[in-house]
Amino acid sequence: MNNFNALEFVDGKLKFIDQTKLPFEESYIFTDDFERISEAIERLEIRGAPAIGIAAAYAVALAFKNKTEKDEQYFGAVINRLKSTRPTAVNLFWALSKTEDAFLNISKENIYETILITAIKIHEDDKNRCDMIGEAGLELFNDKINILTHCNAGALATGGEGTALNVIKKAFKSGFINHVYADETRPLLQGSRLTAFELEKSKIPFTIITDSMAAFVLKEKNIGMIVVGADRIAKNGDTANKIGTYGLAILAKHHNVPIYIAAPESTIDRKINSGKDINIEYRSDSEVNSIRKIPITNNEYNVMNPAFDVTPAKLISGIITENKVYHYPFKF
Repeated sequence: MNNFNALEFVDGKLKFIDQTKLPFEESYIFTDDFERISEAIERLEIRGAPAIGIAAAYAVALAFKNKTEKDEQYFGAVINRLKSTRPTAVNLFWALSKTEDAFLNISKENIYETILITAIKIHEDDKNRCDMIGEAGLELFNDKINILTHCNAGALATGGEGTALNVIKKAFKSGFINHVYADETRPLLQGSRLTAFELEKSKIPFTIITDSMAAFVLKEKNIGMIVVGADRIAKNGDTANKIGTYGLAILAKHHNVPIYIAAPESTIDRKINSGKDINIEYRSDSEVNSIRKIPITNNEYNVMNPAFDVTPAKLISGIITENKVYHYPFKF
């Protein structure tokens, strides 16, 4: 439904849309420099758990574009650099483990080509998973409803049409969506900048609300469902997602509105038992005390800026993956 590609591999370079400039400017960056891609992930020019993993895989391949030696020390340095960019998104580590497997099993003659094939497979795999997640989510709809979402879990966050937002796109196409309410998602406004951008591209009726309006909207606007993405899901179903999701889940419980998580199976971290084991990323004070480098408060004030929170499994109605919709209590 979208007429743009957030990530593409073109002529030996990674092409990606600079999400920090949206919705005002569709600016694309072309690079074959793995360090530039690492910086793009840190700066949120590339963001969204699946998209981060895809970009990281391409970055590993590009790090060996002009190398003929199978330098394990260099490979380790590249992997560690990329791991340091965003510690919460499990897809990053999943994708990097795939490139590590490829590296261990290749000869020195075709390092770049082999890792690149791995990255392309990861990218194509995510496109397919996004489509399957959207289709799987359709079983949750019976009537035409208003829906609320938080942050951005669409084409900008993945290799395909998205996770949570693709559920919305496919439901709209099937006649199940009346109106979408998009939380603005402070402090970086992914909802008002990115989700709104995608909804407009897809010609889906929407309204932007501030995060603090969610309770009012749930009470007054007959919301039938909340659907959001995820950056890491523990074995018991506890889910890390963009900061504000936990509060939204508490509000949903009070208003008897089901909340669903949409994410690929690769987002489920079966190595951790609960959300207590999820490492939460804290980001710069400047993201809170300024917007687009314009100060909105005294930059000497103390700031806390966790990028994610963890929603307990008991508050989640279901988790939509490419394989099925899991329902609480979750057993993966």
